[in-house]
Amino acid sequence: MSEEKPEGPTPGFLVWRLSMKWRVAVDRALAPLGLTHAQYSLLASLRGMAKAGVRPSQRELADHSGLEALYVSKLARTLEAEGLIRRLRDPDDSRAIRLSLTERGAEATGEAVAVVHGLLDRLVEPLGGLDAEHTRAFCAELRQLLDVPLDA
Repeated sequence: MSEEKPEGPTPGFLVWRLSMKWRVAVDRALAPLGLTHAQYSLLASLRGMAKAGVRPSQRELADHSGLEALYVSKLARTLEAEGLIRRLRDPDDSRAIRLSLTERGAEATGEAVAVVHGLLDRLVEPLGGLDAEHTRAFCAELRQLLDVPLDA
């Protein structure tokens, strides 16, 4: 019994293409601020966690952002050298490094969030913009796919 192949690109291909397109767009938009998309992902996640009262470890930030722990460590060292974040040993767990934004990092992240928010509003305009019901439904579907375990 042969399976029917879907017409056109698969969902996986479309998600990959969209993620690559948006990554390039974010990289270009953030270049004038001296940030990459990966650095922005770390800084924006750190900002969001701080607003929620969390001072995450590198591992917690990796889990939250979806970035590999080793990559978060590398990014964090770079961002620390640039004066955007602080990396401090956790007093309760000598293996853990806690991260926080510096004042300069908070300012830079605020600027970057504004730039990316404007870009995303433009990118989802075909769905009605960031505040549209269609966009909210799209985000709900993406969260549903992100919740599927990889080791099933």
